[in-house]
Amino acid sequence: MFTSQLALLQVFFLMVPEGVRPQPSPSPSGAVSIQSDLGPRTQGETLQSSSEVPGVSTVTPTVVTPSAPGNRTVDLFPVLPICVCDLTPGACDMNCCCDRDCYLLHPRTVFSFCLPGSVRSSSWVCVDNSLIFRSNSPFPSRVFMDSNGIKQFCVHVNNSKLTYFQKLQKVNATSFQALATEFGGESFTSTFQTQSPPPFYRAGDPILTYFPKWSVIGLLRQPAGVGAGGLCAESNPAGFLESKSTTCARFFKNLADSCTLDPTLNAASYHNFTVLKVPRGLSDLQNTKFQVPVTPVSQADSPLLAGNTCQNVVSQVIYEIETNGTFGIQKVSISFGQTNLTVEPGTSFQQHFIIRFRAFQQSTAASLTGFRSGNPGYIAEKPLLALTGDRRHSMTLLQSKGDGTCSIKRHEVQFGVNAISGCKLRLKSMDCSHLQREVHQTLHGSPRPEHVAIFGNADPAQKGEWTRILSRNCSVSAMHCTSCCVIPVSLEIQILWAYVGLQSNPQAHVSGARFLYHCQPIQTFFLQDSQQETEVPLTTVVTFVDITQKPEPPRGQPRMDWKLPFDFFFPFKMVFSRGVDSQKGSVSPILILCLLLLGVLNLETK
Repeated sequence: MFTSQLALLQVFFLMVPEGVRPQPSPSPSGAVSIQSDLGPRTQGETLQSSSEVPGVSTVTPTVVTPSAPGNRTVDLFPVLPICVCDLTPGACDMNCCCDRDCYLLHPRTVFSFCLPGSVRSSSWVCVDNSLIFRSNSPFPSRVFMDSNGIKQFCVHVNNSKLTYFQKLQKVNATSFQALATEFGGESFTSTFQTQSPPPFYRAGDPILTYFPKWSVIGLLRQPAGVGAGGLCAESNPAGFLESKSTTCARFFKNLADSCTLDPTLNAASYHNFTVLKVPRGLSDLQNTKFQVPVTPVSQADSPLLAGNTCQNVVSQVIYEIETNGTFGIQKVSISFGQTNLTVEPGTSFQQHFIIRFRAFQQSTAASLTGFRSGNPGYIAEKPLLALTGDRRHSMTLLQSKGDGTCSIKRHEVQFGVNAISGCKLRLKSMDCSHLQREVHQTLHGSPRPEHVAIFGNADPAQKGEWTRILSRNCSVSAMHCTSCCVIPVSLEIQILWAYVGLQSNPQAHVSGARFLYHCQPIQTFFLQDSQQETEVPLTTVVTFVDITQKPEPPRGQPRMDWKLPFDFFFPFKMVFSRGVDSQKGSVSPILILCLLLLGVLNLETK
């Protein structure tokens, strides 16, 4: 407090009565900016109260400084040139308060908190406006109206510590109980309290649905797998602005009966409702302007039992939801993936549910760029981006089904996470070249990655932002096998990466990538038997190697360079030039000079 007062006194020439002191505040929250003579000033401008002072001319302000909190017109992104948490082009990233795609004037009204690095701190020092006569402040200044209707003159303090990103508060065993007591609340709320619905969705809120046929309110569900078997839990709600992908398994004792009766297999049951734009639509369910229909992208047929096959079973559901800030949900579309199941006892299959959020009326170019894995550097556990031709996708690893055989679905490679996965591939008889192509495609996935993104925000159109993946195949001649077919059984993906940039804000980038295949031979008699099948175990491995070259640590303080005057040793020469008698009388001065010299040398060594 005392430091802030001194800083303010150095900036202003105040006509302050005794006992009145300036009051610092983090921000003039709740204050309203007003138009007056005490507007923004730069260095050298004059600030005067409404009453005229004889002999002093009033200077009209002409320079506008950056707006402060509470203004009617606020720059949404005043001091953050790079929004490090903006990972989804054209869509609003949850709790990213600097994301321009959120179109939010006050992001904290929608988000429960702001991610570190998406906001900066600010500090203001305010005094009563009537006390200010002249301002020579080089810092931004504005006049605000506080909650009591009193004009306050505020100056934005130039504190270098506030220009750094905010740091997360550390919680340990010592501080946990104190923080829980300070910020904690009651665990349960009374069910008898009736609250009016909020005016708009907040991040993570469940999305409300309405079934006009039955006049029933519900929630948009995204089934997820629970337990060891990954059984589908229907009650899992979808969260607003939370783009997620879930997978779960369904088991049927009698698929012949469930084929046409089970609503989870029928595409119509996933869009026979409307979605409420905002929660306040609950107060007027008959008003269709608060309701958004779920529009199918393409026609999906109903399940049909044909002989021993249940056709048109829903295997994948994708919701595309477009939002517009506090105006809520503007458009909902749905698309399906369908498959056929063979009717047999204990039939099971997997369903995939995907919900994506994006900004309303976004440009086509932004939607084609896809998700980022960092901006610019990679973020740990984000997908490793690959490029095949002009198509950008994630690098993947093998994934197995419940019986251990290879699945069509694959694991995404996460940046910085070493992983290993495997499965069994069932091979039918075919010639050796076709067999090798099938195994290669199973190992690296389709399409085969050709390049890997150097940074997490690489653009497919900029080839310089991608590096080619090196590949080393097996040596057939080294196998020494004339009656066999050499196939790859293992793929090792090696990624070299490093931190670049400032030590205070390092950015991870990929320096190189390599595919390393390991092979083994298969006897040719298997290839000649058209009725025989065999299982080959396949393995994929990914390893990340950190090759960061850290700079040398800063050295200590430079040593002082002592320089003595040219006649420093003159007294010694005079003493030694005298006789023995004179030396006896000069012992004390010599000792004093020696002690002085030793003191200088000690200072130099410290």
